[in-house]
Amino acid sequence: MNAKRINELFREKGRTLCSAESFTGGNFAGEITKVPGASHFFKGAFVTYFTEAKVRLLGIPYEELDKYGVVSAETAMQMASRARLILKTDYAVSFTGNAGPDTMENKPAGEVYVGISSYRKTQTYKLNLSGSREEVVRQAMDFAFQMLEQAILENN
Repeated sequence: MNAKRINELFREKGRTLCSAESFTGGNFAGEITKVPGASHFFKGAFVTYFTEAKVRLLGIPYEELDKYGVVSAETAMQMASRARLILKTDYAVSFTGNAGPDTMENKPAGEVYVGISSYRKTQTYKLNLSGSREEVVRQAMDFAFQMLEQAILENN
C-alpha cells in the first residue's frame, strides 16, 4: 500500500483527508503530497511533535495528555478526530508513539498508536514495532495506508 493508491482511492470516492502527526514528523503528509493530484483531496497536516503543540494546534486539553500520556490510544484518537473537525475533512489519520531509541513515558521504543477518524467513527490501533527510528516511522505509515484503504473501501 502506498500514497499513490490512497491518492487514487480518495479522488475516485470524492473524499478528503488530513493528518495529525507526532513521531512521524510530517513524513506521512510528505509522502501523500509527493503524488501529483494530492491537492484534490489532501487538505493539510498538523505536525505536533511537542506536547504543547497538541494543546495549542489541536485543542487537546493538557489535563487529558497528562492523564493518559502523549503515547496513548486516547491521544491518537483526540489527534485524529480534532484534526478532522478543524480542517473539515472526511478522514484524518494520526500518529503518536515512541520511535526510540529510549523509553518514553514508561513506553518502550516501537510502541506507537495510529488513529483513523472518519465522518462515521474514530478508531485507534496500538502497534509494537521494531527497528530503527526510520523503520518504525515507515512501518507505522504503511499500516496507516492499509487502514485508510480499508476504511474508504468499506465506507467507514
